[in-house]
Amino acid sequence: MTKNKNHYCVIMAGGAGVRFWPLSRNKHPKQFLDILGTGKTFIQQTFERFEKIIPKENILVVIGESHVNLVKKQLPNIADENILVEPVRRNTAPCIAYATYKLYAKNPDATVVVSPSDHLILDENTFIDTIQKCLLTAERKKTMVTIGIQPTRPETGYGYIQINRKECDESGVFKVKTFTEKPNIEMAKIFVESGEFFWNSGIFLWSLDTIKQSFDTYLPDISELLSAGADVYYTDKEREFILNAYSECRAISIDFGIMEKAPNVDVVCADFGWSDLGTWSSLFLHKTKDESQNLTDAKNIFIENVQNSMIKANPNKFVVVKDIDNYLIVDTDDILLICPKTSDTDIKKLVDEALLKNRKYF
Repeated sequence: MTKNKNHYCVIMAGGAGVRFWPLSRNKHPKQFLDILGTGKTFIQQTFERFEKIIPKENILVVIGESHVNLVKKQLPNIADENILVEPVRRNTAPCIAYATYKLYAKNPDATVVVSPSDHLILDENTFIDTIQKCLLTAERKKTMVTIGIQPTRPETGYGYIQINRKECDESGVFKVKTFTEKPNIEMAKIFVESGEFFWNSGIFLWSLDTIKQSFDTYLPDISELLSAGADVYYTDKEREFILNAYSECRAISIDFGIMEKAPNVDVVCADFGWSDLGTWSSLFLHKTKDESQNLTDAKNIFIENVQNSMIKANPNKFVVVKDIDNYLIVDTDDILLICPKTSDTDIKKLVDEALLKNRKYF
């Protein structure tokens, strides 16, 4: 496959993966783990997936300071200049602005796909076809393009994109009507039944000119901070500049800051077996269970009268579980988590409260 030298990819890998605690920790968050048991971590799978359509030298990774060595270890072929280090977390808009203005200093003609680092993609061929269609759409129409995923259930853990069926071009690309944050279950059911709402994949595509104009219009403060580095990107002064810029930068998501406000947003609807695997329950949905609908990952385990539960156990322990239904048990070297599986969406809050007692466990 011939790769376009003006096509770039920015992989956002700065998240904490709190909802996969206690497996995902500060020093080793979800994107650097092989949670699926494939032999490769999420970030390795993401990099290799995009490498099939984007020149390797055009793939950038945005990470936090403490994970530079992890990236270099897991992605040994990535160039140092393609590792963008955020001194502090500021959500996705500053992260994307950093990549945008840095790339603009190198290739102002670039068209970019921005993607999270930790998503599940089951149908890779359809995914690649979809990304190529989106890249062409972004170049042809000079719009910002996102990918809407065909929903399979009324999911309350995802954001939704409503398409405008009256505005659809000849290639089947829709205009976005609305973005909606995570709904309650009643609203999610209405969304799915309507046929107009798709899951928000968090994958975005645009030309650098298009996204720069959007930053200028909707987030001028961030645009001013990050565009000021035009002369220092790709030099030994970049690091100091970013430290100073991020100290003044506010935290805001690209969805709230730009995508929900801009009129020039298109959506390509697709179904390629996508999940953001944001919680233990989402992992449970995508893994093979036994006849009692249990998902167990343990070398030495005995269970009796256990249903609909997920048990991930320390391989050095003999684990015995009896008389539970719909529970999550995660046992690591130093932490044991036990909670109803339906409570796993509250793990972030639980972790915040638990760590007030002892920060070393995160």
